[in-house]
Amino acid sequence: MTPVTVPPPPAPYLPQRGERYRLVAPNSPTAPRVARDFVGTLLRATEHPGLVDDARLCVSEVVSNAHCHTRSARIRVDVTVNRRQVMVYVTDDEPGRLPRPGVAPHAESGRGLVIVESLTDRWGTTTRGGRVRRAKTVWFVLVEPGLCAEYAMSEKDDLLRDIVLKQ
Repeated sequence: MTPVTVPPPPAPYLPQRGERYRLVAPNSPTAPRVARDFVGTLLRATEHPGLVDDARLCVSEVVSNAHCHTRSARIRVDVTVNRRQVMVYVTDDEPGRLPRPGVAPHAESGRGLVIVESLTDRWGTTTRGGRVRRAKTVWFVLVEPGLCAEYAMSEKDDLLRDIVLKQ
């Protein structure tokens, strides 16, 4: 019998070069506002004004989900910025079920990830800690308007090839 090896789930895409920033906030009702202001200020300071509104809305939705649906003591927001795009990770320390977009037709909630999916170029979820999961992350990428999506995808292919070669 031939053994079958299942490859690990794909890692979220990280720009190869860029500046990295981190915010660690207590899991409190103010966390979404603090994260929204952090990301907005950061993108204005790094000359990405065209991404500010979408990034603020997406990070607010994802941090709100972490606040409302976990008991994690803190919520981490990591942002990587380069001249072409912005990558945002929101991590909590409760490795429960990974969030998925979905809305019941008349529900008053549940639209956050649908909004994230519609505004971002790519997004996804991942867990950390191997077999014993310790944390989960929702990540998304926003590409500067006017840049070719094919270029952003070719960067992703290059990075994934580098990751595979290093393993």
